Amino acid sequence: MSKIKKTFQALQNIAQEPSLLNLVINDNESRKKEFVEKYPHLKSLPQIDFTDLDEDFDESVDLAFLDGGSLPTDLVLLKTLAKGKNSYFEIGTWRGESVWNIAKIINDCTTFNLSKEEINTLGLDKRYAELHGIISKKNPDILHLEGNSKTFDFQDLNKKYDLIFIDGDHSYEMVKNDTEKVFENLVHENSVVVWHDYAFNPEKVRYEVFKGILDGLPTEFHSKIYHVANTMCAVYIKENFTTKEFEELKSPDFLFEVNLKIKK
Repeated sequence: MSKIKKTFQALQNIAQEPSLLNLVINDNESRKKEFVEKYPHLKSLPQIDFTDLDEDFDESVDLAFLDGGSLPTDLVLLKTLAKGKNSYFEIGTWRGESVWNIAKIINDCTTFNLSKEEINTLGLDKRYAELHGIISKKNPDILHLEGNSKTFDFQDLNKKYDLIFIDGDHSYEMVKNDTEKVFENLVHENSVVVWHDYAFNPEKVRYEVFKGILDGLPTEFHSKIYHVANTMCAVYIKENFTTKEFEELKSPDFLFEVNLKIKK
């Protein structure tokens, strides 16, 4: 099929199903071009390793290995950062794997998510709404808050948190919103903030989320965010590291040892 015919076919498909246009607009390469126009000096974050955060790195996590969850290394990152911390707050609960794991280290854990009613108004599968917190609600010590981060007044919490995980809606608008709200209301001088899905995978930056992070973050903090290698996460932390340049196609320097067992 010629390029002209393909173009004509694509326009016909979009005319019949306008929502397909979003696939074009949200294409990562298109997002990358937008990003580079504003941040030509920063095509990716500088990278740090797990051993930069903990020289005695050795951690295990509980996870379900189901759709929409975090990588094992994402959860290990959170547990590594949780050491020595006293409070944890996250935006975006899903099944509750992340807060479940952090609650093994931090007693004061809060997770924030849309209510079942609001999820249902989005026209999503009712089962999807029911599964939110299916793991974390088994721990009665975890506080589950409901609301929409776009309208919720986080100032009413009247509290600052040591470790914060932003893992809600990953659209540019909501990543920017959640980042602004967190830094305006929930961080203190030494807070550590982690964003999930900064990358589609550890070797591919997700530019819609990356731009939302930078646009929502005070400019003076840009130099304090890093991509932790082997994860999909970006982290804001007030420490100085010897960093590495991000590589899209990386030759592994090491392997992780993984031991699996089923816990009922």
